[in-house]
Amino acid sequence: MSAHKTIRVVAAVVERDGRYLITQRRASAVLPMLWEFPGGKVEAGETDQQALKREMTHRLGVEIECGKLISFVSHPYEHYTVDLFLYECTLATTTLEPLAVHAFKWVASTDFDQHPFTPADEASMNKLLGES
Repeated sequence: MSAHKTIRVVAAVVERDGRYLITQRRASAVLPMLWEFPGGKVEAGETDQQALKREMTHRLGVEIECGKLISFVSHPYEHYTVDLFLYECTLATTTLEPLAVHAFKWVASTDFDQHPFTPADEASMNKLLGES
């Protein structure tokens, strides 16, 4: 029997003109086709900021500037727990490409409920919007 592990995940909250950048997971991913704030796992030896920069380049081909930590949630899934840290970020480059995501969109916070989010991201959104 394996121990219940915790995975540290970072995500970028990028706002532009009142809209937020969200990405859709690939069909082959865990939690396929759900939406999330862009980011990924923190690898051993990485800071949160290094992981965010790596993941944003890998997933969207974009460089970012990392700002302050704005939210943290710990969400238990069946076989692991995700500790999700959301950081306020800005784009250092403006051209985005869906390199390792199915799609991306700029969405107003009032339209978040039109997109099925991963459970951890949904918990973060509710916390950000003051609904939990």
